[in-house]
Amino acid sequence: MVELLDVPPGAIASVVTYLEMTERPRPRPGPVMMGLHLVPMSDPDPERYRALFRAIGAPWLWFSRLQLDDASLRARLTAPGVALYVVQERKVDVGLLELDFSAQDEVEISFFGLAPHCTGRGAGSWLMAQALALAWAKKPRRVWLHTCSLDHPRALAFYQKHGFRPYARKVEIAPDPRLTGLLPPDAAPHVPVIGETA
Repeated sequence: MVELLDVPPGAIASVVTYLEMTERPRPRPGPVMMGLHLVPMSDPDPERYRALFRAIGAPWLWFSRLQLDDASLRARLTAPGVALYVVQERKVDVGLLELDFSAQDEVEISFFGLAPHCTGRGAGSWLMAQALALAWAKKPRRVWLHTCSLDHPRALAFYQKHGFRPYARKVEIAPDPRLTGLLPPDAAPHVPVIGETA
């Protein structure tokens, strides 16, 4: 039996897939990304962070961090166990990596992304190699992350290619960030807007 859930006007829905790896993968040859550098962001400026978050995530309707005021965002990004990095190209921020070591024996890759112009040239595999090296250096029991059906169409396959296995799914329904003003109305044109702007 198939069950259909109503999504109210003004909302978006996605299927969230949770993935994990429980053994450190063998190092695999990857691209050498000349000109890209992974730089710790130890004292994050909310404006800088939001600009990068939008540049990476607007095409995929990333909005969770855009809901936070400056104090809440800074508290989240500097919380114990959180490690935040930016990918820079010619000193310009083009990527984001956030690792959460706060849970015992596991590491969450909370955010992982690159600006659209960086995709398709091996930068994602380079960044994943950096992420896994940092995560497994703490010798966790597992490393996990999640993606959703609003994300890049190759995201799920990309994570599986790098050794992650799906273990759970959830359906998420949330206010459409294009209607609440968190993202511009033309973000993610592949996802129809149903409802009126606020």
